[in-house]
Amino acid sequence: MNPSWQGRRVLVTGHTGFKGSWLALWLHAMGAKVTGFALPPPTDPSLFEAARLADLVDHVEGDVRDFTALRSTVERSRPDVIFHLAAQPLVRLSYEQPIETYAANVMGTVHLLEAARLTGGVKAIVCVTSDKCYENREWDWPYRESDPMGGHDPYSSSKGCAELVVAAWRRSYFGSADAPLLASVRAGNVIGGGDWAADRLVPDLVRAFEAGVAPLIRAPDAIRPWQHVLEALGGYIMIAERLMAGERRFADAWNFGPADEDARPVRWIVDRMRAGWRDGAAPPTLDAGPRPHEAGLLRLDSARARAALGWRPALDLGQAIGWIVEWHKAVGAGEDARRVTLDQIAHYAALSAGTRNAAAA
Repeated sequence: MNPSWQGRRVLVTGHTGFKGSWLALWLHAMGAKVTGFALPPPTDPSLFEAARLADLVDHVEGDVRDFTALRSTVERSRPDVIFHLAAQPLVRLSYEQPIETYAANVMGTVHLLEAARLTGGVKAIVCVTSDKCYENREWDWPYRESDPMGGHDPYSSSKGCAELVVAAWRRSYFGSADAPLLASVRAGNVIGGGDWAADRLVPDLVRAFEAGVAPLIRAPDAIRPWQHVLEALGGYIMIAERLMAGERRFADAWNFGPADEDARPVRWIVDRMRAGWRDGAAPPTLDAGPRPHEAGLLRLDSARARAALGWRPALDLGQAIGWIVEWHKAVGAGEDARRVTLDQIAHYAALSAGTRNAAAA
């Protein structure tokens, strides 16, 4: 257990979602007192329900678009640190619901930062955006934190806007000695057990394999920076620890992406998932339906996090896929989802510590 989290008051927005549930479980396991603020779970089933997370955290049902409710929760929970994950997270849904996407992803971020500013007492804030916040030029070079924000679709654009909001609040309001230190974090395409979202590759594969039907694949040659959810969350936690320690140089934007060789095409993920799943894993079928624009090539440069934080991936992509198959096979066979998730968190924490120690030796 990391002693820096023992007894810490932590607010996680979006704790009913896939990433938020993993993060809340990890923080609770380290001894933090976690309050969660979010809409009801966005999927059925959900990791939030399967792991009985409401029994472990102070669960507050609310919408980040509701400033009054969000501010009330911040005031009541008096957090030392806030992880802001609440968002509309799906590219294709953003085409159908652009107003809701911008309201959640941009104004939700404004509301969170303003609630923290007006309440006071918060030491650190970590705002989670996306690797898609960059102006994607479809080039071979990975994006660095200093590259311009952009976004073709409403989702990606909203995440670029959220980054601009974070930068504005950091410069305009959070410069004094007693103000919270504020960072934004940009991860790759996060995958892991317990994700049942629609229009995401790995959940779509799991659903198809469990049903014994052929999965529909939209863009088999699209390349993404895939990584296990714990890789990204481990980086977020490391940033929060530095901010809580008062290290102002970490109040900035940070990339947490996989190794270069783990930026793989969709078809590679499909092949490895099928090989790991075995029984019931039918070959894919190309989705012939309408396809709005999605980026074809995306990579992240995480050199800064490696150099300044000592953060580095502990799992290669093949191992990450193995962990996903293991999670879903275990839970599908009736094992307790909370225990399976906590076991993977403990295993990952040990591997990550070993990876950092080996790199520092």
